[in-house]
Amino acid sequence: MLNPKPVEPNMYRYDEFDARFVSERVEQFAGQVERRLKGELTEDQFKPLRLMNGLYLQLHAYMLRVAVPYGTLSSKQMRKLAHIARTYDKDFGHFTTRQNIQYNWIKLVDVPAILRELADVEMHAIQTSGNCIRNVTADHFAGAAADEIEDPRPLAEIIRQWSSLHPEFVFLPRKFKIAVGGSPHDRAALKYHDMAVEIVRNEAGRTGYKVLVGGGMGRTPYIAQVIGDFVEKDDILSFMEAVLRVYNEQGRRDNIYKARIKILTNSLGIEEMRRQVMVEFAEIKARGSLQLPKAELDRITAYFAPPKFETGLSDEMPQAGTDFVNWVKTNVSKHRAPGYAIATITLKTPGQVPGDATSAQMDTIADLMDEFSLGEVRVTHEQNLVLPHVRKKDLPAIFARLKELDFASANAGLITDIIACPGLDYCDLANARSIPIAQGIARKFENLARQQDIGELKIKISGCINACGHHHAGHIGILGVDKKGVEFYQLVLGGSGAEDASIGEIMGPGFGEHEIADAVERVVNVYIAQRKDGERFLDTYRRLGMAPFKDAAYGKVAA
Repeated sequence: MLNPKPVEPNMYRYDEFDARFVSERVEQFAGQVERRLKGELTEDQFKPLRLMNGLYLQLHAYMLRVAVPYGTLSSKQMRKLAHIARTYDKDFGHFTTRQNIQYNWIKLVDVPAILRELADVEMHAIQTSGNCIRNVTADHFAGAAADEIEDPRPLAEIIRQWSSLHPEFVFLPRKFKIAVGGSPHDRAALKYHDMAVEIVRNEAGRTGYKVLVGGGMGRTPYIAQVIGDFVEKDDILSFMEAVLRVYNEQGRRDNIYKARIKILTNSLGIEEMRRQVMVEFAEIKARGSLQLPKAELDRITAYFAPPKFETGLSDEMPQAGTDFVNWVKTNVSKHRAPGYAIATITLKTPGQVPGDATSAQMDTIADLMDEFSLGEVRVTHEQNLVLPHVRKKDLPAIFARLKELDFASANAGLITDIIACPGLDYCDLANARSIPIAQGIARKFENLARQQDIGELKIKISGCINACGHHHAGHIGILGVDKKGVEFYQLVLGGSGAEDASIGEIMGPGFGEHEIADAVERVVNVYIAQRKDGERFLDTYRRLGMAPFKDAAYGKVAA
């Protein structure tokens, strides 16, 4: 089949400065790679240079992490990602919880060529690693959600431009992650970020920004706290710069485990942190150095103008068999435009590696983007993909094509829609494997009727304490640990990454790799036996507490 004619999506496109900036960085790094290959740079000398360009050295090969700003991709970019997977990797890419894509089998000699190919489609790997401001993430339903106050992507793009190689913040005490949301329902895990910006409306009906600071996971998880209740639009960059100045000056550089802004915020207390930020903010405002020109703001915002949606479309959901109806229940969400819907593609068919997609699958998704979704797709922090603007009448055709890809599981938000980091299969920091644990649990709960009966239940798996799988925020979290060379898995219950954010509680001693799926099942059985009408797993856990789940998990009582 011929590819449909590409559609120009509503997303930011590089200007002359962007293109020159990325091109110059590619050639600079190409020279550094050449020097490393010739032995003119040692690994210790090369490490900070490669990290500035998103290149990691993992267990078996180099891993390249490519930035997908606020999770938005065009079909042209998706096809390029497929080409890179096919040409330079083992024919697949891995979509991450930071809305990026990673390639796990990269040869160092090929990196300059890959970066040049990415630059051709306005992509790069700058600031996807290192102690800097990382890829800015956003609500994956941005510009489409029915509950949205305002599209968060223009602000996310402004933050991306402001933070890219910011001379004051290139070498922070530790990595720094920013997220932006525009809806009351938090789909961007705002409260688990170093800094987050939520678009809000005040009593007068004017929109502005609530700013949160000090969230994070890892070995010491914290929920972010509000540091600015209502920051005016003109002031947002000044306010964010004030936060970063306090952190850059006072964040600890003597201890990597205490270097994140969450530690500083907790040690100072939110009131003292706010006081210091306001001092910096007043100083920045007095100089007037960070007022974003209205013309520039209008230029960027124009890239994200709502598409010209068709009018007169039927708002009725088509019927196309039981499988389709089940998929609509979980994977289709309400759109702001009549006759349209938002379709989630879960990369989590039971047995699959969460977040992985082959080059052929990516190419086909690019075709779907052009044919049905105005040339656009979103990467979610839950390792899925979203077609943000699809006509309801096209949903049966989309579903049929997804079935051919094995990406049509009706499980978005259900127990088999599992987040998992690459774990010990790839990562040299991991203590345990995550991927086979996720696959085993998904197979155990593969029956769709059972999944629907259980309802919303988010399982998140990390292979080490760094928490790349967000286990602290899982309704059921799983943390892989090493005990004298043997992999064990701790259960963590009661976490949430939504607007009701909470940190999960560790249950107790870990389970062996062949025991953990059964332990999860015993925990779920307690929920099914004890839930009240309308309760999610998380609601029942919060009502009952840990005790009954723990007793069942360790076999002290019959689940």
